[in-house]
Amino acid sequence: MAGTGQGIGYTGEDILEEYISQHIGPEPDELKSLYRETNLRMLNPRMASGHIQGRLLRMMVTMIRPMTVLEVGTFTGYSAMCMAQGLPEGGIVHTVEIDDELEDFISERISEQPYRDRIRLHIGDAVQIVPQLGLQFDMMFIDGEKRQYPQYYRTLLPFLKSGGYMLADNTLWDGHVADSAYDRDPQTVAIRQFNDMAAADDSVEVAIVPIRDGITIIRKK
Repeated sequence: MAGTGQGIGYTGEDILEEYISQHIGPEPDELKSLYRETNLRMLNPRMASGHIQGRLLRMMVTMIRPMTVLEVGTFTGYSAMCMAQGLPEGGIVHTVEIDDELEDFISERISEQPYRDRIRLHIGDAVQIVPQLGLQFDMMFIDGEKRQYPQYYRTLLPFLKSGGYMLADNTLWDGHVADSAYDRDPQTVAIRQFNDMAAADDSVEVAIVPIRDGITIIRKK
């Protein structure tokens, strides 16, 4: 249809995302470059947060003003860098990536960023690493292995301060959590378990934001 700006392979969701991108804070050049390189060099570039979610994460950090942030699932470092930008002076993002083959790429990209001193990279399983850090966190961003989401909740929530926030990505899983056709899919099952655990936990408050694959916001009472 003429005048819609929609062509073959260009969906309504694409149009909406483009509109949103044009009406939020601009993507810094260093993040734009990282996102481009992620798309060129990585097999699953969609795992990177990207401009829209990155601006939301930065806004959340600016609002919460955490001094200690935990990220589970660094990938190429886009979301860690967005959160680092919003930190108050002296704040630190501890980001944990289980894929050791990404370590050199992540380390090099972090070293190029203006907020590099605010990021600490840890390679390994967050379930094992976090208890060894001896830290309590003001905010957590969970974006790691989906099959481990229930374990992340059980293991990591005790390290979140009272009044702190846990943000979990992909909790709507492209709508699969509400589709019985995916009842045997291990990732879907695990994410449903995570959502059920949070909903049934009287020690937290929960909201779900349907951006991209869904972000659950959990506040520990």
